[in-house]
Amino acid sequence: MAMAAHACLLPPKRRRDAAAAVSAAGSASSSAAAPIDELADELLFLVLDKVAAADPWALKAFALASRACRAAESRHRRVLRPYPHRAGALHLRSALSRYPSASRLDLTLCPRVPDAALAALSPSSTPSLRAVDLSRSRGFGARGLRALVDACPALSNLDLSNGVGLGDAAAAEVARARGLARLSLARCKPVTDMGLGCVAVGCPGLRDLSLNWCLGITDMGVQLLALKCKKLTALHLSYTLISKDCLPAIMKLPSLEVLSLVGCVGIDDDALASLEKECTKSLQVLDMSNCQNVTDVGVSSVVKAMPNLLELNLSYCCNVTPSMGRCFQTIPKLQTLKLDGCKFLADGLKSIGFSCLSLRELSLSKCSGVTDTDLSFVVSRLKNLLKLDITCNRNITDVSLSAITSSCPCLISLRMESCTHVSSEGLRLIGKRCCHLEELDITDSDLDDEGLKALSRCSKLTSLKIGICMRISDEGLIHIGKSCSELRDIDLYRSDGIGDEGVTQIAQGCPMLESINLSYCTEITDLSLVSLSKCAKLNTLEIRGCPSVSFSGLAEIATGCRLLSKLDIKKCFAINDVGMLFLSQFSHSLRQINLSYCSVTDIGLLSLSSICGLQNMTIVHLAGVTPNGLMAALMVSGGLTKVKLHAAFRSMMPPHMVKVVEARGCVFQWIDKPFQVEQERCDIWKQQSQDVLVR
Repeated sequence: MAMAAHACLLPPKRRRDAAAAVSAAGSASSSAAAPIDELADELLFLVLDKVAAADPWALKAFALASRACRAAESRHRRVLRPYPHRAGALHLRSALSRYPSASRLDLTLCPRVPDAALAALSPSSTPSLRAVDLSRSRGFGARGLRALVDACPALSNLDLSNGVGLGDAAAAEVARARGLARLSLARCKPVTDMGLGCVAVGCPGLRDLSLNWCLGITDMGVQLLALKCKKLTALHLSYTLISKDCLPAIMKLPSLEVLSLVGCVGIDDDALASLEKECTKSLQVLDMSNCQNVTDVGVSSVVKAMPNLLELNLSYCCNVTPSMGRCFQTIPKLQTLKLDGCKFLADGLKSIGFSCLSLRELSLSKCSGVTDTDLSFVVSRLKNLLKLDITCNRNITDVSLSAITSSCPCLISLRMESCTHVSSEGLRLIGKRCCHLEELDITDSDLDDEGLKALSRCSKLTSLKIGICMRISDEGLIHIGKSCSELRDIDLYRSDGIGDEGVTQIAQGCPMLESINLSYCTEITDLSLVSLSKCAKLNTLEIRGCPSVSFSGLAEIATGCRLLSKLDIKKCFAINDVGMLFLSQFSHSLRQINLSYCSVTDIGLLSLSSICGLQNMTIVHLAGVTPNGLMAALMVSGGLTKVKLHAAFRSMMPPHMVKVVEARGCVFQWIDKPFQVEQERCDIWKQQSQDVLVR
């Protein structure tokens, strides 16, 4: 009787699933062949993994089928991800009791987790819990963390990122978890050397520690950490105030493999020069991007001291000189080199071609000084290159692309957005010569339908970004749909020659599709959405500025794409409350939505508030929404973490109610933009964008 009552609360399709599961379970129980409770867990869990991959909600229907199914589903669950209304003390304790095998508690959907909720945990209800993620939650402090540590004796992974209110007292409680192997305190700005010292002394087994943006951390705290935590393999100190004084201690860590120093203004050439005397030989990954006080002299010191580096990131760091390029010869195993935003002096890029013959990934995005001659030489030398990023290198031409495609036929990733001097004929070489490509970004290019036909030879493509390509049409896109069946992500932003026929072929030919951007493809209609609704794995749909799309098409998406988590329907004027009702009924995985300029009223907004996991809303210029309706929806939506509203609403909303919503962990962003319905044609928009770049 109770099970029937629960089943009646499910949507029609899930009621049918539940009924089928009940029938199957009943048949299995009545048959002497293989009752479900006598199947080996290994076999049963394999089946449940397949079910969850296709539709996570189907597990709920399975659990309703019988007591044996419910017990099996309880034993199978390893990750708990409660909704905001389930983050209270009683609900949390009940969930952990039901799923005793859960090893990970993910609270990222809960913007507010009070101390009382964590205090409700007990060792008896969390015997297997090893990982807890509180990176998007607020409302807890030292008291809650103390209870969490006491309740989870096996805790080894704790993420407290973005805990802007957590200080030394909280760090001291964390330090009591002596079994911690991974800890993230990123953006816990109140934490000082005292709190870090507690962690260092209390958790000697730490292997991975993130202190990014911990502005209270100094050299003294890092020195103590290096002294006490000898097992560290990954240390993240980006945007901290450390200087050269702590580098020797860090470099003595015997097992350190990953070091991140992004944006550390205290790191300069003198600090790096000290590494030549003594430096760990285990370091494999070093990120010094945005270290603005480092020059090519400092980089030379680094590479001489670290002969086993596999990955080096110097993006937006310093000018690349020939001498700097030559020094890379001392790290013969280097596989990844990122120099985004750097300026290449004469022969600087050529020197890399001489020195880095083992490179598999080279990133030169937004660099200056890159010429056809130098780039052609480099790729001719890098025979093992698999990934190349030359985004926004506006001076290269077909000469470079010919060299790339002929010298590097095994490329799996090529990113060359806004390389505007490459012709359509040059782009066709990609499909003719680089048939192993899995990722391709040629946004804002001269690509045409013949180019798409050539690209269809790249049958292993999983990501294709061809936005702002004004010369492509359905004719070319059809070739992609017929040949690239593994495609998961396609971006057609402002490619206004695309219509329903091309999108339909993509939907039919790419069953693994997870993300599609059709923003400002003004020719598409509901027919495109009907075809996309058959892509069961679709989780991201961007259709802003598509005026011919209506609530009817959105209803098809809601019912067919149960994994939908991100939806942008800005300026889809024909989408109204009916579309919101379908989303509230079927799109329980929705996390982010942009409703600006739609025809949604208070009714539609209130219906969306029933989606428990919804975290991010943009609702600017909704003419049908009133202050009272908006406030009611915000009060009901307990999981919101960020809401963008027009500034006009600020004075209309009761301040005490706004504070209540903010106290639950929601941040308001007030937008003061004029109402603008008219849309610029894509070609005019592109010309205006280029004019801005020229200025």
